[in-house]
This record gives sequence, C-alpha cells and structure tokens, in this order.
Amino acid sequence: VQLQASGGGLVQDGDSLRLSCAASGGTFSDYVMGWFRQAPGKEREFVATITRGGGSTVYEDSVKGRFTISRDNAKKTVYLQMKTLKPEDTAVYYCAAEPTAYVRKMFREARDYSYWGQGTQVTVSS
Repeated sequence: VQLQASGGGLVQDGDSLRLSCAASGGTFSDYVMGWFRQAPGKEREFVATITRGGGSTVYEDSVKGRFTISRDNAKKTVYLQMKTLKPEDTAVYYCAAEPTAYVRKMFREARDYSYWGQGTQVTVSS
C-alpha cells in the first residue's frame, strides 16, 4: 500500500487542522492505521491509532481530547482532526499502515508499521 499525507500548514495557537492520508493499492480495510509525529531534534512519537473497521482508537496522552483519528474505508483515507493546537504540536506528521488479520488490533510503536507516508508539516505559532 502507498500512503499520501496532506493537510498540514502554518496555524496559530488554538487553531484547528485536519490531516488526511490517502491510501492506494492493497485492501485498505485490512490495515491498522496510525499517525506519528517528529519534531526537530526529537524521535518520532506515536500520536494515534485506529482499528481496521474504525471502531476503536488509542491516543497519546498529550493529544487526548484535542485530536481525533477516524477513517473512511470506502475512500481509503484516514484522518487526524486536530483542535486547540499548541506550539508543542509542531512537527512533521506521518501516517502509517500495517496489515493485520485481527479486527481489534492496534499498534502504538513505529516499529510495528511496515508502510509509511511521506509526512506533512504542521507548524503552530504562538
């Protein structure tokens, strides 16, 4: 599967953005999807993950209540709705995919994902 992330940009503290990640190739509904981010000088960190059918999600603590991951399997797209953005959310955001036979499976570790998008820059100014 190939992944194409989009939707990043420069916003103000407290603004919202929605990131999209469009998949091509493969059967999208076979994949657990995740979002990660990497700030300058820091390691890539987990943001959110969602099961194949979209029924369950997990978030990193600092984004709980502000970010929402969702997916539209018919459109082969996963989204990350980000609200109340903060300067510390500034990073390159990556989407990732991993096939699984388990409908309840989710992955929080970058090493568990085989497929990655190219990243989209999110910059939050104070």
